[in-house]
Amino acid sequence: MSDHRQAAVRDRRSEPASHGRRGARRAGGDGPPPETSPRDLPTQPREAAPRSKGRKQRRLTGGAWAGIAATGLLVLGTLGGYGVYRNTVGNIDGVELAGKLGNNRPAPVKGALNVLIVGSDTREGDNLKYGQKMADAGKRTDTIILMHIAPDRDKATFVSFPRDSVVDMPACQSETGAPVAARTEMINAAYNEGGITCTITTIEALTDIRIDHFVEVDFTGFKNIVDALGGVRVCLTKPVDDKKAKLQLPAGWHLLAGEKALGYVRLRGYGDGSDIGRIKRQQVFLSQVVKKATSSELLTDPVKMLNFINTAAKSVRMDEELAKDTGTLLEIGKSAQKLTAGGVKLITVPWGPHPDDPNRVAWVQPYANQLFAAIKNDTEVTPPPDPKAKPAVKREQVRIQVFNGTDTPNRAREVAAELADQGFVVTHVGNARPATGNVPTTTVRYAKKDAADGVSYGDALAARLSGDKRAPVAGKVRPVTTEKYVPSVAPPPTPGGKAPTGPVIQLVIGADWPGVRALPKIPDALTDKVVDSKTNPCT
Repeated sequence: MSDHRQAAVRDRRSEPASHGRRGARRAGGDGPPPETSPRDLPTQPREAAPRSKGRKQRRLTGGAWAGIAATGLLVLGTLGGYGVYRNTVGNIDGVELAGKLGNNRPAPVKGALNVLIVGSDTREGDNLKYGQKMADAGKRTDTIILMHIAPDRDKATFVSFPRDSVVDMPACQSETGAPVAARTEMINAAYNEGGITCTITTIEALTDIRIDHFVEVDFTGFKNIVDALGGVRVCLTKPVDDKKAKLQLPAGWHLLAGEKALGYVRLRGYGDGSDIGRIKRQQVFLSQVVKKATSSELLTDPVKMLNFINTAAKSVRMDEELAKDTGTLLEIGKSAQKLTAGGVKLITVPWGPHPDDPNRVAWVQPYANQLFAAIKNDTEVTPPPDPKAKPAVKREQVRIQVFNGTDTPNRAREVAAELADQGFVVTHVGNARPATGNVPTTTVRYAKKDAADGVSYGDALAARLSGDKRAPVAGKVRPVTTEKYVPSVAPPPTPGGKAPTGPVIQLVIGADWPGVRALPKIPDALTDKVVDSKTNPCT
């Protein structure tokens, strides 16, 4: 860490801790340090304590209600042949982003859709009753969520970013066009100091994922949307009596709407009182919202659907490009008819205590980047099955020899481990660098005698390499050295319990090695952190 970044962290540490000393001990005991093993990923959230009266009031207001607005977009247009829906969504409040996000953005991709969702705690207008003392404090967000909609529109992944994550915030341009300097700071400072434009720039820099659109909603919008759904069911493991959240409920299941629903997502004095714990409750709440919003109860009732869409349109703010493009909104809604509650996953960025300040959050690597890579690589639309085509070769059917054609040490073994993790059967690793120097080009090869099946088996491997797809080459190479490959983790049993019998494919790593493309799914190491429609907080 550079000197100025260390100084920034020291400055933050000189303030009263946002998580308190109990939070520091809990974080240090249960959260993993960076580069920890998957089984040690944190399961216990940290405690949060206020810095001051004003700070405390602000901390009580965060929530994941913005996700409900996105859910509204997902079901728009289900009855979309009627002009009334088109007119309604055309009235959404739009924000012009053109020219404010800079030129150093991740490359746009076709297929998937990535929407940044923020919850605003502004006290303007109808929100004044949630904190009159903060009427002139502007807008803040303790809720930042990346919603990734799969290319086939049948799955969606919501990734929550803890507000106390200490990150490298790049230089950016605020919503008003004012420059905001780069700094090392908590992630919600991007929105607090630069609005949605700085938040998008920061998330793109940290994840390398292009943000296509954004959606923002406030307290009143959240309540209205939940009410339009007819309330949402939640389960409490113990009674709640919280005057600050204005919520008093016994343990068990409840149908929450209006002020009670808002009180639930704002709730702090519950469980261990931590921010991460509250994120988990909000994810459970949002999963139930999606379940309700995608149910036949809403989708087949024109009156309920129109009321819901009218409410969502009045309750959100989004980028001008999306707000005024009713065709895109309706296309998203129509395609989302394939989305079911079971296809929605919610997860928090893998986190642990910051090494320079245990009261702050650091993202745990490599798991955070693996999660981002999985989202970034989910871009291909699955074509409809061709009844005349041969069944596609599965990764578990492909035997591979990995040979390093460069002088980069250990590359063959590293690549072999990545491919084995994806299900390929790696049999051998070795060296294939000739005495004349590095092999210039990476190739996927098969034996000439296996011409009948070699291409299809080679294609299964080539599809997992980054960059442009490489055509398999006939003819194997003779390695300089070779040895059997033994994976560090035993591979899963092959389909039917039989070892693969297809042709052996060679991967010869060249100087242009592009890397292995991440699988477009939540990494196995993080699956126990997922919240979905089956998650029951009372069990």
